[in-house]
Amino acid sequence: MDTSSLWRRIQEVWELLEHQPMLRTALGLLMLLIAALVLGRVVRSILLYAMKALGRQPALFWLNDFLHNKVFHRLAQMTPSLVIQFGLNLVPDLSPVAAHVLGNVAMAFTILFLMLTLGALLNAMLDIYARTEHARTRSIKGYVQLAKMILYVFAAIIIVATLIDRSPLLLLSGLGAMSAVILLVYKDTLLSFVASVQLTSNDMLRVGDWIEMPQVGADGDVVDITLHTVKVQNFDKTIVSIPTWRLMSESFKNWRGMQQAGGRRIKRSLFIDASGVRFVAEAEEQTLTQVRLLTDYMGRKKAELKAWNEAQGNVAELSANRRRITNLGTFRAYALAYLNSHPDIHPDMTCMVRQMEATAQGVPLEIYCFTRTTSWADYERIQGDIFDYLLAVLPEFGLNLYQQPSGSDMRVGLMGRQPTTLKPDAASISAELNSQRL
Repeated sequence: MDTSSLWRRIQEVWELLEHQPMLRTALGLLMLLIAALVLGRVVRSILLYAMKALGRQPALFWLNDFLHNKVFHRLAQMTPSLVIQFGLNLVPDLSPVAAHVLGNVAMAFTILFLMLTLGALLNAMLDIYARTEHARTRSIKGYVQLAKMILYVFAAIIIVATLIDRSPLLLLSGLGAMSAVILLVYKDTLLSFVASVQLTSNDMLRVGDWIEMPQVGADGDVVDITLHTVKVQNFDKTIVSIPTWRLMSESFKNWRGMQQAGGRRIKRSLFIDASGVRFVAEAEEQTLTQVRLLTDYMGRKKAELKAWNEAQGNVAELSANRRRITNLGTFRAYALAYLNSHPDIHPDMTCMVRQMEATAQGVPLEIYCFTRTTSWADYERIQGDIFDYLLAVLPEFGLNLYQQPSGSDMRVGLMGRQPTTLKPDAASISAELNSQRL
């Protein structure tokens, strides 16, 4: 087919369309839609290619956050609706009413994609902020979520007003009458927002804090703070979601202070059997004086007691009138000296060994000190080593740990034998079994 015949065919089609205005309008709208979609794809490709190229520059690396959150994708999606808005005037034989309706629909899509672009922009700004130092102490995720919620509500109002061709102020005036219903529906959201503002402004909670809230089963690290919930990963790797407002209305324990101080407290008692508390004999005093950790204490204590007893005169000859060194007091001094010389105990924090009120379970001797580390595993290791050693050294001072009698203790007592820690041989076991049979 030559050029003249092709041109003749086009003229015939055009003359035919002149007699069919509806068909010509439909074809015009179809061509406008195709052109809008093609232009949208072209603009999207060019825009993404340009932003990816710019994002490779070190100074503009933040553009990668925009690309990751699809800010430019949403921005490019506005192109087809804008092309349709400004291209409706080119469609032949399109009635003013149809042009007005289609223009409103196209504008509604433009507003929709504009709001989606702003929402993606807020997400990108949140990601950029998350890499700053301030993000470790102050979370703005709740504020961003509230801003997006307000943005989408106003976008919905404007879109509906555009579609029905009414002023947005008319719809907003109608919302005033529904304010009570809105407050009821969004009660938790408002409470959570106020709680989030207070938690953030007062620096009461940060991402990474170890918090403890037994009433909701939370005992672990804060992994996320949102408008409505605070997510806590427990040490057993379970996730607990706590409503934000509950953190203001109920109490919780935050261990951040311990972590910042650099020392974790040890507070545990040894229950000493009261029947083993006694005065130290003179021969034992000589032996205890040779203990390195007790040399200063024994010398100072003996001098103090000697001066006091000499001041009493003749009445000090009676044993009850003299002050003497006790094995429990000596062990208390030894335990304190041991803690002060321990390399894993913090030297700049409180360290003491105190005797508590005697109970039915014995005399509590409380160890109160702080470790140099806040690591849980190291803390438990240090605490275990300290109490292992103190338990093992108790007999050196003639003291025993209180322990409730067990079944074997009852059997030994009923049989009239003294308990032994030695391992019985085969002959004694056989004799014991034979006596039980008789």
